[in-house]
Amino acid sequence: MSDPQPQDAGQPVEHAQAVATVQQHGGESHQEPTALGLTAPAWIALAMIFVIGLMIWKKVPAAIAKALDNKIELIRDQLAEAESLRKEAEALKAEYEAKASSADKDREALLERARHEADEIVAKARTDAEALVERRTRMAEDKIAAEERAAIEQLRAAAAEAATKAAARLIAERHDAPSDAQLVDRAIKEIASR
Repeated sequence: MSDPQPQDAGQPVEHAQAVATVQQHGGESHQEPTALGLTAPAWIALAMIFVIGLMIWKKVPAAIAKALDNKIELIRDQLAEAESLRKEAEALKAEYEAKASSADKDREALLERARHEADEIVAKARTDAEALVERRTRMAEDKIAAEERAAIEQLRAAAAEAATKAAARLIAERHDAPSDAQLVDRAIKEIASR
């Protein structure tokens, strides 16, 4: 403890004693208030015991536990639903992947079939074109041959007509009626002897 301070000449003695008393007790000059013999921390503890007892009597912990159980059950249901949705999504994904794979295979098969059909169409068109060219060539050759025959026949007919006219003119100039009669008789004999 510190030494008491010297008294001022003007201060009363009682005041100095009060200061000395406060200093001797370490500055603890006041007492805590009490009500019915209990201090404030005791009243707080008593109030908490009362509230806890009231909560137990009204079954608050059971209600809280039931609410928590309901919430847990709801979360479990949501998790189960989410799991089933995930499984459905995975099944749909697998199904669509299978369909996509199948579509790729179908597309490849269609392309291969289309290539094969196109090759067949080109080959058939080539064969048909060759046959058509051959037919047209044969028709042209037949037409040319027919035209040649017709021209030859025309030339023969013209030559025969010219020869007939020339022969008739020569015969008319060289023969007379008796020589004509001999020629006719000779021709009849040749025909008869055959």
